Amino acid sequence: MLFCVSVFAMESFWVYSFCLISLSSREAESFKEQGNAYYIKKDYSEAFNYYTKAIDMCPKNASYYGNRAATLMMLSRHREALEDSQQAVRLDDTFMKGHLREGKCHLSLGNAMAASRCFHRVLELEPDNSQAQQEVKNADSVLEYEKMAEIGFEKHDFRMVVFCMDRALESASACHRFKVLKAECLAMLGRYPEAQSVASDILRMDATNGDALYVRGLCLYYEDCIDKAVQFFVQALRMAPDHEKARLACRNAKALKAKKEDGNQAFKDGNYDAAYELYSEALTIDPNNIKTNAKLFCNRGTVGSKLKKIDQAIEDCTKAVKLDETYIKAYLRRAQCYMDKEEYDEAVRDYEKVYQTEKTKEHKHLLKNAQLELKKSKRKDYYKVLGVDKNATEDEIKKAYRKRALMHHPDRHSSASAEIQKEEEKKFKEVGEAFTVLSDPKKKSRYDSGHDLEDDTGNMGDFDANNIFKAFFGGGGGQGYSFEANQSSGPGNFFFQFG
Repeated sequence: MLFCVSVFAMESFWVYSFCLISLSSREAESFKEQGNAYYIKKDYSEAFNYYTKAIDMCPKNASYYGNRAATLMMLSRHREALEDSQQAVRLDDTFMKGHLREGKCHLSLGNAMAASRCFHRVLELEPDNSQAQQEVKNADSVLEYEKMAEIGFEKHDFRMVVFCMDRALESASACHRFKVLKAECLAMLGRYPEAQSVASDILRMDATNGDALYVRGLCLYYEDCIDKAVQFFVQALRMAPDHEKARLACRNAKALKAKKEDGNQAFKDGNYDAAYELYSEALTIDPNNIKTNAKLFCNRGTVGSKLKKIDQAIEDCTKAVKLDETYIKAYLRRAQCYMDKEEYDEAVRDYEKVYQTEKTKEHKHLLKNAQLELKKSKRKDYYKVLGVDKNATEDEIKKAYRKRALMHHPDRHSSASAEIQKEEEKKFKEVGEAFTVLSDPKKKSRYDSGHDLEDDTGNMGDFDANNIFKAFFGGGGGQGYSFEANQSSGPGNFFFQFG
């Protein structure tokens, strides 16, 4: 009797358990169907919730994990989708969709080799699967672009790397590694806003990503925001203590800042030789830091001009504007150096560039002044003709005229060749022109201001240099003057004698 009761109890338990399992399966299927409905409506969050309920009811069902993986992929939660896909194929190694989704997750995350293995497993199960065949080609393309990018980075061909990463990201859209490499190369190309944008997108999804923090710091470092850059490098090293690039960049940033500040202090103290050396040392720290190096070249150019190394200063300013074509300060410094060398054509070009960029009153004044000096430089330089400084006194101008007029008077060269006579006559006339202008306060003032003297006095070429000479030496009042050869001194030597 007892045995019969026990058998009955066992049968009842199994029946009850079977009923519970059947009920759970039906409920799980119901959750799956609801999840499918939401998936079709593209309400992926609700679909995820119902697939999760189905899994909770029947955790050994591979298709439920497969469906939730598909939903997670649509929500761009690729790592979670990968875990569900892997669980699905662990439960059922013949689950073709599970292998396909696992491969897609691997590919989206940038693991093209693992993705390729998954797609080949699909082809083992279903050799004619066109989707798997295409995905194998996509995985192979990503691997090829990775290799090309690696070669391009080693050659510093950063444009090639950006191109390869853009192509790879078409299939590997969730790969942070590819995005970081692209961002780093954008920074090396000086495309800082784009690089910052890519790095910021990564940090929004993963605030602890050391590579993205490094790229943010790199952009700031190359934009000469060194203090902020160091903060990001330090943060990157906290997240990834072995991040060698962040460590090197942090060291360079600190060294560059220190050398630049030391150079600035030496310049303020008037120790120009020391400042020149410190700026030179700073320029050796990181050739890739274009913006900071442009400032260093300009600073060294400023020091060079103080040390009267004008040609070196111009060269440094030229290097600065080659690194940064928008660097106004370097154009202004170079223009001033050109002015100091009286190379006014070059000065005008630089000032025009500055004024086109920043139309300020100061820049307009500098441009007009350079244009005036250029105009003046194209006339005869009467100061050079007489051999006097532009600040020469009236007496100095008279003495200079006396000396040059006697030196170039035609009578003094009467026995010379026709060619020499013609040249000396030309110089004699120029000396007379120069004295006529510089000895007259009004004419001198207008000449110094850059005005055309012909506007007031007519053609300067019409005057008679001999009349000026006579007036100066008193030859017009009956007094005579002549040049006679000094026989003891040999031919070609003369002395001036008043009669």
